[in-house]
Amino acid sequence: MNELVRLEKQDGVGVVVIDNPPVNAIGSGVAQGIASALDAAEHDADIRALVILGAGRTFVAGADIRELEELAAGRGPGAPKVHALFKRIEDFPKPIVMAIHGTALGGGLELAMAGHYRVAVADASVGQPEVNLGIIPGAEGTQRLPRIVGIAAAIDLCVSGRPIKAKAALDLGLIDEIVPELRSGAVAFAQKAAQGPHSKTRDHNDRLGDAATNAPLYEAGREQARRIRRNQTAPLAVIDAIQAAATLPFDEGCLAEHEIFFKCVVTDQCRALIHAFFSERAVSKVAGISKDTPVTDIRSAAIIGAGTMGGGIAMALAGAGISVILKDTDSAALDRGLANIRANYESSVKKGRFTPKFVEERLALIQPQTSYDGFASVDLIIEAAFESMAVKKQVFAEIDKIAKPTCILATNTSTLSIDEIATATSRPHMVIGTHFFSPANIMRLVEIVRGAATDNSVVATALGLAKRLGKVGVVVGNCRGFVGNRMMFPYMREAVPG
Repeated sequence: MNELVRLEKQDGVGVVVIDNPPVNAIGSGVAQGIASALDAAEHDADIRALVILGAGRTFVAGADIRELEELAAGRGPGAPKVHALFKRIEDFPKPIVMAIHGTALGGGLELAMAGHYRVAVADASVGQPEVNLGIIPGAEGTQRLPRIVGIAAAIDLCVSGRPIKAKAALDLGLIDEIVPELRSGAVAFAQKAAQGPHSKTRDHNDRLGDAATNAPLYEAGREQARRIRRNQTAPLAVIDAIQAAATLPFDEGCLAEHEIFFKCVVTDQCRALIHAFFSERAVSKVAGISKDTPVTDIRSAAIIGAGTMGGGIAMALAGAGISVILKDTDSAALDRGLANIRANYESSVKKGRFTPKFVEERLALIQPQTSYDGFASVDLIIEAAFESMAVKKQVFAEIDKIAKPTCILATNTSTLSIDEIATATSRPHMVIGTHFFSPANIMRLVEIVRGAATDNSVVATALGLAKRLGKVGVVVGNCRGFVGNRMMFPYMREAVPG
């Protein structure tokens, strides 16, 4: 053991606690600590089974991305070589139960799959998101995952990179039980596991299918990769690695995965996506905003303007489970806006992104109307009207008289001064810019424009809302065009002849 990993005992079960804040990344120190804990537990007659869990808010959220960045840049050895450790876990003579809370992503899930059993609390998430960094799972994830969940599910999880909740993981067989409390539930599971034999994931070949059955699955996966991750190499490469799992013995499949991983990690795509990964996290660090800055819980919102932007913002909010009042000046404009929203949803259903049930639930959260009824009770009002200062100031003067004192007043303006818009209200400290990019329900960037008087709690709330919507909120200063359009205008000027 070391300062990152400790071994505790509870009722005949050894509990290996990974304590590497903030997300228990599986760097070299954690790997060494787990190996030492295994050494101690193997020779302790009082320990009949092991539980491995994470301290703090999560299991192991993944590998250390800084080490991966060094490898991609050719400056270091990269992530620790955990293959021997994972084999040691599989070969361990006593059953090992991986206890998951928070997230088990990438290397975290690969660690969990090396265990003999996996349990999780209900709100835990698991996944193989490596394609988001331009790589494939590099610690035998493409070899163990299909042995647990089958070829089709493994392809979907690895190509999409999406995490799934514990219930979905249970349905796939990726976890064995959902426990109400992590440590006590895992220990109880381990006590039962100690009474019988346990098998190794590498030996589970019954879900790997055969060549005839798998051929259309590979083709469907490659079509999915080309559709949702156009021109990216890793999503296609990960299918090759999964195919190796189905056609080669485990050790040879691992060698194939290793070779494919290293081909991906040295590409410009990988380096660019890692750069984007760290950039997105850097923009969340804003002067004057800390984790202790108070925020408003946005449970309801109102949008003024049912056009392209207003409709897209309504979809983004409804998609996060927020009830939305969608206002426009007349019924015809509302009807057009709702028709566009429904058409967008129907397109997503055809592409398999949403189910019809999901769409109907989201549409039910959007309430169209031509009046300000209900505006007095919402937590957030977003103005998405015509890009005219006069129009926006008129709208803000109207909503200032209606909205409750704690309501945040936001504008979707792409160029106009937040400070001038705020002068139309009696509460400039509650006014902020939330500039979504079109189509607002899809594009991930939101410029959060801080005015001279905007309160820090309003900025923090906007950042939290962007994250809740699955978007990247970037706080910018108040100037014409802010950042995005301020960069684009010179390009447009130079592109126009004459």
